[in-house]
Amino acid sequence: MAERKNTDFDRPGGYAQPSGATASQRKAADDLTAADIRLYGDGAPSHVATRQERLTPAFSTGDPETLVYVGDCRDVLANMPERGSVDLVFADPPFNWDVPYDEWHDGMPRAEYERFTFDWLDGCIEALAPHGSLFVNIPDDTAAEVVVHLKRRGLTMINWCVWHFRFGQNRDSSFIMSKVHVLYFAKDPSNRRWNPDAILEPSDRASVYFDPRTMAKDAKKGMRVPMDVWYGQYWGRIQGNNKERRHHHHNQIPEAYLERVILAASNEGDLVLDPFLGSGTTGTVARAWNRRSIGIEYAQSNAESAWNRIVDVGMIRKGASLGKSSAIVGQKRSKPKSFERMETAAGETP
Repeated sequence: MAERKNTDFDRPGGYAQPSGATASQRKAADDLTAADIRLYGDGAPSHVATRQERLTPAFSTGDPETLVYVGDCRDVLANMPERGSVDLVFADPPFNWDVPYDEWHDGMPRAEYERFTFDWLDGCIEALAPHGSLFVNIPDDTAAEVVVHLKRRGLTMINWCVWHFRFGQNRDSSFIMSKVHVLYFAKDPSNRRWNPDAILEPSDRASVYFDPRTMAKDAKKGMRVPMDVWYGQYWGRIQGNNKERRHHHHNQIPEAYLERVILAASNEGDLVLDPFLGSGTTGTVARAWNRRSIGIEYAQSNAESAWNRIVDVGMIRKGASLGKSSAIVGQKRSKPKSFERMETAAGETP
C-alpha cells in the first residue's frame, strides 16, 4: 500500500517528522551537566598539569602556521597560548590495547585509563573556541565512557559516526572488528563550523537508480551529504604497502577520513588541534587544505617523523574523499539518455 500523507501534525509539508536528534541532544546537554553521573575512572586521581610560563613548540613553520609540541598532551593543553581559540579538535588517542608505542605505556589499569581519557578530553574542551567542535576516534570498549563524559561536560552530540574498514585483524573467537567510532560533538550546535557542500557525494538515487527526481532539485542535484557510516576507496586501514604508510607508526588513519572531518567542520585559516599527532595525518591534511594546525606528540622520535611528513612529504591523496559514490551495489540498469541530459544540464556527473 502506498504511503499516505499524514496531515495531523503542524510541521512543514504536513508529515509527522520528529524534531530531530540534534534538538534532543541539545536538551540532554543542558540536563546532564546537573546530573550526578559516576564512571569508573572518576575514582582515580586526576592528572595535575605541570605549569609553564612559556610553552615553546618543538617544530614550527608558517603559511599556514603549523606547530608541533612534544610532551604529555595534558600538560601541553593546559599551557599552550592558543587555549580557547581552537576551531576544531580531532583526537585519536591510545586505545589501551598494549600497543608498543614509542615511550608511551599503553597498558594502564582500567580506572587509570579512564581518568587519563577524561583529563585529556577536559583539556580539549578548554582549548576549543565557543563555536568549536570535537571529533574523537575510539573503539567499542571506551566509546560509551567518552560519550557520557562529553555529555556531562555540557557538549552536544551532533553525530555518532562509524569508520568501517575491511581488513580487521583475523580471529575466530568473536566477530572480526571492522569499525571504530567517530564521535562528533560541539560546544554550541547552533554556532559551529559546518560546511556540507564541501563534502557532498553522489546519492544512491542518482548513481545506482538514476532517479530523475534527484536531478530536479533546485540545488545539489544528484548529490548528498555523506551518511554516518564511512567507507570506500582509500578509507581502509593503512597497511604496509599503502602509499600513505608511515613506518614505525601504529594504527594510522587514512587521509580521506581527516579530509572529510577538516573540510566539514573548519574553514580556511581555522585552527585545527590534534592532541595525539602520531604519524601526522591531521597536520598533513590541515596544511594541504590551508588550515592552521597544532599537533601534540608524546615521543620526540614520533614527532620528528610526523613533522617530516607534514612539511616535506605532504598529502598524497588530496581529494580522495570527495565526489565518489559510496553505494554498496552496482547500477541497477543502464543510464537512461534522459538522465544523461539532466546531468549535462546541471553541469554535474554523479
